Amino acid sequence: MNQAIRRVVSGHSEEGNAIFSSDESFETIVIPTGDAAMATIWTTATVPADCNDEMDGRKRDAGTTLKGGSVIRVVDMLPNASSPMHRTNSIDYGIIISGKIELELDNQVFKTIGAGGIIVQRGTIHKWRNPSDTEICRIVFVLTEAKPFELNGEPLKEVMEH
Repeated sequence: MNQAIRRVVSGHSEEGNAIFSSDESFETIVIPTGDAAMATIWTTATVPADCNDEMDGRKRDAGTTLKGGSVIRVVDMLPNASSPMHRTNSIDYGIIISGKIELELDNQVFKTIGAGGIIVQRGTIHKWRNPSDTEICRIVFVLTEAKPFELNGEPLKEVMEH
């Protein structure tokens, strides 16, 4: 179903020289809601990140976002599928690799973005929908924790509908 993802990670030898510490391929895995398949590529526990952290960032436990850190993941939105309406306290950079995606906001307005488009999602309530009957929409997301948007001095809460 998926195109494999190749992840190459660099690091340092004991002498401080640059090395390739990992070179592997894997595929996205369908999530329980059935609307998408995902693969976490890397996470950092903090922002700014710590280059001395030797943990394989793919193996760090991360939800949609990582409190205090960052996440990069590949999402394959399946044909005719849509996510639940949701909001996270994060800045999300979404880079459309293939296909098209509709980004719908809570006031029922939406935009369709195709391959090569980049979305900057700034803590708003939204959902994703793949309008194609046949084509997967592949998106690379980079998510970094952010302070929530405040309305009249009150932070908007995260929303995770299912």
